[in-house]
Amino acid sequence: MTSPPTGKRPRVLSGMRPTGKLHLGNLVGALANWIELQATHDCFYFVADWHMLTTDYADTRELQSNIQDMVTDWLAAGLDPAKSTLFIQSRVPEHAELHLMFSMITPLGWLERVPTYKEQLENIKDRDIHTYGFLGYPVLQAADILIYKADAVPVGEDQVAHVELTREIARRFNVTYNGKDLPGLFPEPGALLTKSPRLPGTDGRKMSKSYANAVYLSDPPEVVRKKLATMITDPARKRRTDKGNPDVCPVFDLHKVFSKSSEIERVNHECRTAEIGCLDCKAILATNINTRLAPIQERRKVYEQAPQKVWDVLETGTEKARRVAQATMDDVRKAMNLV
Repeated sequence: MTSPPTGKRPRVLSGMRPTGKLHLGNLVGALANWIELQATHDCFYFVADWHMLTTDYADTRELQSNIQDMVTDWLAAGLDPAKSTLFIQSRVPEHAELHLMFSMITPLGWLERVPTYKEQLENIKDRDIHTYGFLGYPVLQAADILIYKADAVPVGEDQVAHVELTREIARRFNVTYNGKDLPGLFPEPGALLTKSPRLPGTDGRKMSKSYANAVYLSDPPEVVRKKLATMITDPARKRRTDKGNPDVCPVFDLHKVFSKSSEIERVNHECRTAEIGCLDCKAILATNINTRLAPIQERRKVYEQAPQKVWDVLETGTEKARRVAQATMDDVRKAMNLV
């Protein structure tokens, strides 16, 4: 990873597709890490509305309300506009311009070998994603990152291949337009691996809005308790007196994220000895999750009562992001002899 100048904070960039309110998986998988990075990095976080179109182009009716809901959760969870630049991708058109420039130099084979490309073609059957935009979205992703000359991208292990492709595109551009022995215009960003535990939903599958199995950051305490009460547990434990196996129980997986170590040890022991029933175990978990969500929901009220504050934050952040992007594009056009 290219080191930033001495005394300057390294820059990170990441984004989320606006699909509405966020759930616990979003919190522990990405958002909590974004918040932590604010103390050590120059943070750029964006609403990836163009990326949303790669799979959901056919229905954009809820897009603006989804943006508002998602960013409200960002702010409620602890993203601070004084510490991070929060902006909307589509309102910085320079992303699209750099995407076009990169598309001219990116070999087709690089895109076809991206692991998630074939995976999503096989798994997404309810929408037609055999489109140029879907094949080329990693190039847009590279433009998102490189237009801010990010030093690192916080990702889980499944996204490392995307960062590597971004590095390859940066390298190809630098060699093509700067020469092998000259400093390149773009740094080669590193993958900042983050701890992102696989959070199960109420049906045991990965927590996801599309599976209708999620606990949302905005769910009231009683809704959280109700959802967890229906959550599947160790399938072999049929009766209250049966001994359980926490190692195969999705509820215990959530305990490991949201409960204190003493409670985790207690539940682990008492489940195996049938000293605790599943409903009591779930009640403990619900209390701990609600405790975690309480300050988030309290902050959320501020933005629910004055939703314009969310758009004001995004407008300010977008203006800042665009100034940075415009400066980069000035350099790109010069390097490519377009001016």
